[in-house]
Amino acid sequence: MKRQDGMKRQEAITRKVSRDMNDPWEMDRREFMRKIGGGLILSFSLGSIPLAAGIPQREEDEVNAYLRIGEDGRVTLFTGKIEMGQGPITSLPMMLADELDVRLEDVDIIMGDTDLCPWDNGTFGSLSTRQYGQTMRGAAAKARAILLEMAAEELKADVDDLRVKEGVVFRVSRPRKKVSYADLTNGKKIMRKIDEAVEMKKPDEFTYMGTSRKHVDAYEKVTGRAKYSGDIRVPGMMYARIVRPPSLGAKLTRIDTSGAEAIEGTEIVRDGDFVAVLNASQDLVDVALAKVDAEYEEEKPEVDDESIYQYVIEKADNSRELESKGNLEQGEKRSVQVFESEYHDPYLAHAPIENHTATAWFEDDRLIMYASCQTPFPTREDIAEALGMPSEKVYLKQVFTGGGFGGKIYNPQAVEVARIVKLSGKPVQLVYSREEEFMHDRLRPAATVKLRSGIDENGRMSFWNYDVYMGGTRGATHFYDIPDHRTKHHFVKRETQDIHPSYNYNWPHPFYTGAWRGPSNNTNTWARESQVEMMAAAAGKDALEFRLEHLEGDPKMAEVLRLGGKTFGWTPAVGPSGRGYGIACGIDAGTWLAVFAEVKVDKKTGHVQVVRCVVSQDMGLVVNPQGAIIQAEGGLIMGLGYTLSEEIKFQGRKMLDKNFDTYSIPKISWTPEIEVVFVDKQHEPPQGGGEPSVVGIGGAVANAVFDATSARLFRLPMTPERVLEAIRSL
Repeated sequence: MKRQDGMKRQEAITRKVSRDMNDPWEMDRREFMRKIGGGLILSFSLGSIPLAAGIPQREEDEVNAYLRIGEDGRVTLFTGKIEMGQGPITSLPMMLADELDVRLEDVDIIMGDTDLCPWDNGTFGSLSTRQYGQTMRGAAAKARAILLEMAAEELKADVDDLRVKEGVVFRVSRPRKKVSYADLTNGKKIMRKIDEAVEMKKPDEFTYMGTSRKHVDAYEKVTGRAKYSGDIRVPGMMYARIVRPPSLGAKLTRIDTSGAEAIEGTEIVRDGDFVAVLNASQDLVDVALAKVDAEYEEEKPEVDDESIYQYVIEKADNSRELESKGNLEQGEKRSVQVFESEYHDPYLAHAPIENHTATAWFEDDRLIMYASCQTPFPTREDIAEALGMPSEKVYLKQVFTGGGFGGKIYNPQAVEVARIVKLSGKPVQLVYSREEEFMHDRLRPAATVKLRSGIDENGRMSFWNYDVYMGGTRGATHFYDIPDHRTKHHFVKRETQDIHPSYNYNWPHPFYTGAWRGPSNNTNTWARESQVEMMAAAAGKDALEFRLEHLEGDPKMAEVLRLGGKTFGWTPAVGPSGRGYGIACGIDAGTWLAVFAEVKVDKKTGHVQVVRCVVSQDMGLVVNPQGAIIQAEGGLIMGLGYTLSEEIKFQGRKMLDKNFDTYSIPKISWTPEIEVVFVDKQHEPPQGGGEPSVVGIGGAVANAVFDATSARLFRLPMTPERVLEAIRSL
């Protein structure tokens, strides 16, 4: 597959493009009103927010969202964010309804539509509610203030004498004098830009926030009525499959498509080494693809899934200090016991049940597309560049995305289907096979963590020396009271990436790498919390009490731990106690969390069964408790995969895992009893809930296995074979 160079992609996204619907103040207002409708329309900007790798921030004064109070009184939010199961389709309207004093059922949300919504960098990092939502609340509060000013004029009253209930403004002194939002906006076309802060409501004024609501799309999804990219059907549509090399970086040396072309209705399109097979039958296109005779020259293997951990250490030619304090040498001198460990974490696939999919066609000179993606606007820019056409001529329409977990930030299937549509002149649907999904996924990078630490004569942590190689920095720094400590990240200098151009900006990784739910934090939390519990056991202290002794500087984490311990029913014991209890703490997406796990280990087979878990979180204002619980449960269950079974096997750039027969994701039978609890912080801003639990489960289960068996595993996943080997080596 032909991929864009990282720098080229960045330049493509940041170049000044026609804004079309991206800023109504830069286009004809009548055209804007025709598309979005009349009423009171406010636009607002999120300002600077953290971004995914390779997706830069646009200018801070750009418009990121529109809020419309229509002539019918309905409220509509137009946002470039997308819905992939995490719940903003429910939580964002809840926040709007409260700030505007309207009924929740009167709020609509249009997501990820590049014609109707303003530019947005995408949906990732658990930012939709905690950052976007807060800014949106401010815009809604401003909209309410504007409507009150309009109502004051209409009712000939002071604003202080006005109140709002379910979209109707009335006078406190004369309640029968009232006017609805619909009446105020009917026949009007008012456009305002929000550029100043407005006070938002307090928790005791909420009607919807803080109450549990089922996801508004739940009925559509459980009945199968929800539409995804693969559900789209267009007259004359062809199904496409791409002729792929057996490994990344392989060069096409010979190809014969005559066998495929003999299959009835098959067409072949080609642009250099990019060859696609088309057929109106979804079954026959697979038959035709199998008839293509192609030969490739493959790269020689340089590394495999066993040697990767030393490989990333050797290739990392640069480092930066993330945090330090005190003097490591002095800390080690004070130590009565020193612990030196090396933790190995493999490549992981996102493995979404909905494969990367895109359906596209031309309408006159415009490319219309439905794509399963987390980043509609950056994807539009990629497509425009690949086809050599203006970005406003590419239209990505609103559609559900069936799970992304960071894997659909980048969308090669969208660029590929656009190329095929241009070459064939026909509507085309491209659905990655599971083998393609693995090979062309942006994997969670394999990483090595080297950790050296110690305890003093009082059983307290005395020093901490942490080095993470190629795994990322999220979650690498600790939050414990350790007098002498240092944390370093080791990586590859950007200039050296020209050594292997086909690796893009991921070199020296043999595969494309990227964000995987809680990027790098699951690796770092597992390593850190395993080491902490190891020291607690050596100090002869209970794992919970040991942590609390070192959290005077982080009372928030201490509170989360205490709540989780109480909910779990934790009683003090020095590990390994034989109970199979484990703890892991972490911070992710602005949320402090502690995961408690109980496991049963079959010492004859090495099988680990997670029996029950408690997730304790401080995530500020919990907008939709039911939604937050679902996210915590989902993250924990997904995390059981990297903990117990998931691992990419490979030789060089050839991936050996091609389907779920060898790459095992969590099964229903693995699901433990889960309880999720929240520290009551409704007066604080909301934080992310989509990723925290996934970063904590690995460490909690690893520590529980140690508590049950006395065996400490330094490599994930903890397969039965590895658990059994660790037990036998005691």
